[in-house]
Amino acid sequence: MLKWLLTTALALVVLTAVSPLLARYGLGRLPGDVTVRWRGRDWHLPFTTTILMSLALGALAAMF
Repeated sequence: MLKWLLTTALALVVLTAVSPLLARYGLGRLPGDVTVRWRGRDWHLPFTTTILMSLALGALAAMF
């Protein structure tokens, strides 16, 4: 359980860091992704994108 929680948290941090790059391809702005403005800064929390990327990477890993 802890392993999956850490993996999901790490994926969320990585996707948040690369969200400007992913936005060019339409990822990071899906329904379910949250954008919060706090203290003059935008924070993007790409929950739906994280799930989609996890499913895609899981399917890719299952092929190999």
